[in-house]
Amino acid sequence: MGKNTQCVHSGTTSDRVTRGINTPIYTSSSFEYLDAPENVYPRYYNTPNQQAVAKKLSALENTESGLLFSSGMAAISTVIFALAGQGDHVIMQRDIYGGTHHFVTAEFERFGIEFTFVSNQVEDFEAAIKSNTQLIYIETPSNPLLVITDIESVSSLAKSRNIPTAIDNTFASPINQNPHDLGIDIIIHSGTKYLGGHSDLCCGAVLSTGELIDRIKTSGANFGGSMNAATCHLLERSLKTLGIRVEKQNQNALSLARHLDDHPRVSKVFYPGLAVHPGFDIAVRQMHGFGGMLSFELDEAQVHPDQFVRGLSLITPALSLGGVETIICAPAVTSHVKISAAERKVLGIADGLFRLSVGIEDVDDIIADIDGALA
Repeated sequence: MGKNTQCVHSGTTSDRVTRGINTPIYTSSSFEYLDAPENVYPRYYNTPNQQAVAKKLSALENTESGLLFSSGMAAISTVIFALAGQGDHVIMQRDIYGGTHHFVTAEFERFGIEFTFVSNQVEDFEAAIKSNTQLIYIETPSNPLLVITDIESVSSLAKSRNIPTAIDNTFASPINQNPHDLGIDIIIHSGTKYLGGHSDLCCGAVLSTGELIDRIKTSGANFGGSMNAATCHLLERSLKTLGIRVEKQNQNALSLARHLDDHPRVSKVFYPGLAVHPGFDIAVRQMHGFGGMLSFELDEAQVHPDQFVRGLSLITPALSLGGVETIICAPAVTSHVKISAAERKVLGIADGLFRLSVGIEDVDDIIADIDGALA
């Protein structure tokens, strides 16, 4: 099936009582166990609503199995703690979501886990490998500078050393990128973003082989980060329009990136769909679309960042991303505020950097709002 067909039909559980076409909402947290093939319980990730959505996402990411979590960070932390423990070593791409970066620096040491941050170059990943390395973790396109990592090169290196790999595929979504096809073992999504798509859910997802999902599920059941039936229902409903939403966001973001790249009051634009982007050639090879996320730096000699963002009327300064509405944020005071100023400088996150999550509005209206604020 094509992606849009998978979005609509994969994983749907038939309602044989009323013959409704949607998966019913099974609100029970208690299930009978006599003569049942397994004990069903929300914390075990095996309720009907959890499994329906996991099957849909597995189909979209071309994996064997999947798990749903109560947040993206619950998904990320469970994956890492399932694969690495005291005395182990994890290699992390430096250009990652600020919450993930903070999780690593705040929690790894007290759990006895070593870590090394590296650039997105495969040579740096190879140089960082130790005898106790248990995981290589990447994010591409990255948050917030849209850094593109060569997925196939990293996965090939890891497989040659028998090291599992994980990727945060949130920015791309399963519509624009399928890392499992390129050799990555574990795919992670903050479902709060594109999967939910309407800025009203908080959830996460992990997709992988059946063997690795069983391993992650064991830790997940202990940590208790599962998802309830009502949220599963809303996520399944949202996923049905994922393909058409992302396609429109791809189109809008590319048009907007080209416009900003020519704007005299914008000094830099970060978008993998621009030919001037350093990762453009790799993005063309491994992505089906370039995504709805872009970042840009203002020329602060001409425009003060605070005045610019307060001058917007259609676009909302808000946290998170991936919704149908266009929102903007300054990473230095939002997603990466927990990272020191020195580290933000190393990462290239300036005070005048803005991350734009492009929605499905008419692109001319988005452009007019930005132009007005820049003026």
